[in-house]
Amino acid sequence: MSAASRAPLRSNRSTRTTHSTRVRRRAALTAGAAVAALLVTACGSGGTSGGGGNTNFVTGTDGIATAAKGERAPAPDLSGKTIAGKTLDVADYKGKVVVLNVWGSWCNPCRAEAKYFAKVSKAYAGKGVQFVGINTRDTSTGAALAFEKDWDITYPSLYDPTGKLLLRFGRGTLNPQAIPSTLILDRDGKIAARSLSALSEERLLKMLKPVVAEK
Repeated sequence: MSAASRAPLRSNRSTRTTHSTRVRRRAALTAGAAVAALLVTACGSGGTSGGGGNTNFVTGTDGIATAAKGERAPAPDLSGKTIAGKTLDVADYKGKVVVLNVWGSWCNPCRAEAKYFAKVSKAYAGKGVQFVGINTRDTSTGAALAFEKDWDITYPSLYDPTGKLLLRFGRGTLNPQAIPSTLILDRDGKIAARSLSALSEERLLKMLKPVVAEK
């Protein structure tokens, strides 16, 4: 076969290779954009309720939603391994007020509120209050443990990298994409208050104090 007759074959192979490369590049860019969009959506200073659902929440102008004592929904099963590798079941804290904080080490608003959670958790340690974190979307526990050390977080956090625990909440109760989020459980294990944004010390105490004061 002459060189002239072989030339089109090389040209076709080159065209196919170029097209394949472009397809792979487009796929990589699309995947990268999807991951970036997920992180932007998942970590912000605010959020909305995930779906309609009859939650009986009344939201104040400060963004804190509360439910009257006789109209509260029970928290779902929240158990598993902590980021420290220990077993934890939130149901074991029934009889105490529980502060559930959803966070990730990659989340800037989570860093902004961490010092307030560390401070308030220590101040209320002897007052029948238990803080529990739910760490999500950290691909390993190393970064989460470093976060706790940096901010002097001493209470345990369940490790929930794929968000399975968050999806156990009833529709409209908690938006899995609103990170950070905070829930207050009353002494019966029912959801009394909710915030879908980062909290200052003042707003955290505003959520917590009325539930602690309940008889």
